[in-house]
Amino acid sequence: MAEPVGEPVGEPVGDPTAAGLPAFGARRLLYVGTGALSAAHMPFWLNWLRQGYPDVEVRPLITRSAERFVSRGALAPLAGREALLDAWPDGPVHSAPHVELAEWAEAVVVHPASLNFLARLALGLADTPVMLALQCTSAPVVLAPSLPPGALRSAAYRRHRAALEERPNVAVVPPTPGLSSTTGRMDAALAAPLPELLTAAERLRTRTDDEVAR
Repeated sequence: MAEPVGEPVGEPVGDPTAAGLPAFGARRLLYVGTGALSAAHMPFWLNWLRQGYPDVEVRPLITRSAERFVSRGALAPLAGREALLDAWPDGPVHSAPHVELAEWAEAVVVHPASLNFLARLALGLADTPVMLALQCTSAPVVLAPSLPPGALRSAAYRRHRAALEERPNVAVVPPTPGLSSTTGRMDAALAAPLPELLTAAERLRTRTDDEVAR
């Protein structure tokens, strides 16, 4: 039997921490996928989020390059809402999507984050709605690099990662070694599992709240 549209597969858990899941206090999560192969796993992780954190409102957004690996049609039913495309509207608009995204999100995860996305963010580019939103938001932004063979040791990656980690609200979760679908060798750098990103986001969020309190 097909699952109802908008409902997660399986039963939601009660208390996430009691179920062994990372603590996560944000209630509005922007989940961004970029043009790396592991964007194909976004439906799985969306379903995991809705089961494990039923009180968290998740808004999925993908870049144009991510559309090669996952469709908005696959994401929308699992998120229970429209999946957004990181592109400026073609016609006249009466709102500013980047401002709305920046103000709505209490936390942002970019999973996976391609080298191109990391570089653009580190350089301060603001050529798409989500890129401009991430340049402006004060919410925690956590990135999970997904890199091809050789990129982890490249000067470009090291420089851009260092620049991003200088930002007080940004964290880069190191990738894990994995099998490259191109070379067939264990020389790819795969995006860290989403629970690690939630842990990093909560650490940033808690630190920010403590700084405000002081």
